[in-house]
Amino acid sequence: MNPHTLTRLVQGPQGALEVAIDEPLQARAGAGVALIAHPHPLFGGTLHNKVVQTLARAHVQQGWRVLRFNFRGVGASAGVHDHGVGETDDLLALLRLEAAHGPLALAGFSFGAYVVLRALQQLAPQRPLHSVLLVGAAASRFELPALPAELHERTALLHGEVDDTVPLAAVLDWARPQSLPITVVPGVEHFFHGRLGLLKSLALRHLRACEAET
Repeated sequence: MNPHTLTRLVQGPQGALEVAIDEPLQARAGAGVALIAHPHPLFGGTLHNKVVQTLARAHVQQGWRVLRFNFRGVGASAGVHDHGVGETDDLLALLRLEAAHGPLALAGFSFGAYVVLRALQQLAPQRPLHSVLLVGAAASRFELPALPAELHERTALLHGEVDDTVPLAAVLDWARPQSLPITVVPGVEHFFHGRLGLLKSLALRHLRACEAET
């Protein structure tokens, strides 16, 4: 992704996990580690996905050390796809290895947003989160857990108006009982084709808002 990206294998629950680590040019006081989760492995999702890389760039620009990783069975990561259950274990295991302490930010795209929400059920009671970004959350394809109430003010939900992979109506149905606002990007589909610059700007806006409240 940039000259400061390192790739290595770490030990996950089912063997090796392939991890890309994006180091900021200059760390920012108050920043820590951000972890970005990729879209569905059975439909081509990897740590190299353009939306994932865009979210990573936003965090790096704000001085965060960013972890992108391949879920089990993807790239050089061992194991087989486990419908979000084992993938949640992968995410939590990586955090224990690489971000056990200090400020933490999480972001996920599509299936990755589902995995992040699953992980938050365990993380939220244990440690504070600086920020959460959920893009194209796969509400029509999985039963998304509720967002922990203490994270409502630190979470941004971004969704394309014309997303035909995860219809906007499905995300609204999930968010409505929780009174969660959604930023709807007009004319944008699931993968933000041609609008990745705007996605980065929205991610930066959210990160800076959370920094101002810290």
